[in-house]
Amino acid sequence: MTGLDNTIGVFRQKLEHKKGQQAQLNKDLKIAQITEEGITAAMADSEMAQAIIILVAQKTQGELEYRLSEIVSLALAAVFEDAYKLKVNFVIQRGKTECVLLFERDKMLLDPLFSSGIGAVDVAAFGLKIAIWSLTQPKTRNVLILDEPFKHLKGLEENKKVIQMIKTLSKKLNLQIIMVHDERVPLAEIEKGTDRIFSVTKPGKHSVIEKIK
Repeated sequence: MTGLDNTIGVFRQKLEHKKGQQAQLNKDLKIAQITEEGITAAMADSEMAQAIIILVAQKTQGELEYRLSEIVSLALAAVFEDAYKLKVNFVIQRGKTECVLLFERDKMLLDPLFSSGIGAVDVAAFGLKIAIWSLTQPKTRNVLILDEPFKHLKGLEENKKVIQMIKTLSKKLNLQIIMVHDERVPLAEIEKGTDRIFSVTKPGKHSVIEKIK
């Protein structure tokens, strides 16, 4: 009987051990189920957040496309006959979103640096500066300082028009523009588009500043 009792005792120990293992497995299974539910919920939240981010990015890009294209195209149209329009494209390159700027004319998209005069690029660059300033939040001081922004612009009429374009944008946006400009048009034309004019000359070692208007 003693040998039988020992055998039964051994089996009881093994049974209790198996019960303990089963209980641990059941516990681990519940933890795994809870973890899976949490991961599934987190994935759903992540997918929703990603969808919201994509939607906001698309709306932001759409707003940028409109505002940049509008202001730059208006600036070009104010200076040139049969002017280019600015086309703004957002593309994915090397895993990042990049902004590609193109000129559009007669439904053809052209690279500004190789398809137009540099004067048109100067005007477009000025329009971009204005557009970016108008979109900046919070707004910086309403002062823009430029150093000969139209130095490549040729033609008397084009240079006269650009002065009037600057005056119009300055008033509409309540933006003060301080600009270094060489005299490409008669002084009388410059006076029409400015509030103040200072002439800077350097007859000797020092610059001489004279207020003209």
